Amino acid sequence: MVNREKIEQGVRLLLEGIGEEPDREGLRDTPQRVARMYEEIFGGMEASAREHLSKTFSAENNEMVLEKDIFFYSTCEHHMLPFFGKVHIAYIPEGKVAGISKLARTVEVYARRLQIQEKMTAQIADAIMENLKPKGVIVMAEAEHMCMTMRGVKKPGSRTVTMVSRGAFEKDGQLKDRFLSLVRY
Repeated sequence: MVNREKIEQGVRLLLEGIGEEPDREGLRDTPQRVARMYEEIFGGMEASAREHLSKTFSAENNEMVLEKDIFFYSTCEHHMLPFFGKVHIAYIPEGKVAGISKLARTVEVYARRLQIQEKMTAQIADAIMENLKPKGVIVMAEAEHMCMTMRGVKKPGSRTVTMVSRGAFEKDGQLKDRFLSLVRY
């Protein structure tokens, strides 16, 4: 759970550390604003994907279900700068499907924490496998990392792509290729 008081203290120290005066007019309420913002953007720390993926519906469909272009914002745990982009998820149902919004909510659970993209991609895939028990799942994340675009090598527009496959998607190259062609469609 977010501790607003500690965040406010930390922001005051950070402002002092960069040579600012935390009590000047424009910064006076900044520690409180940052604490409220952190409560929102790190709301996934206490959340569970199970909460969203437990609501399922019976389905005879055993073909690929794809939800693509799920936009997300996250925060790099190495530099505490944002990274953002899209997640694409496909799974092969085994008698039950999740509501469409539940896949997007699952992305939010893992994106709203200090994170690395590689881990987030795997967490999403594992949560779907664990909770929906499909024949297989594949998750692809494409993101721009501010720690690489506004500092360091300064390469805006570059994207990092991660992909994790489980079950049928690990074993069947044609299935994986079909997913990739649908994502690019």
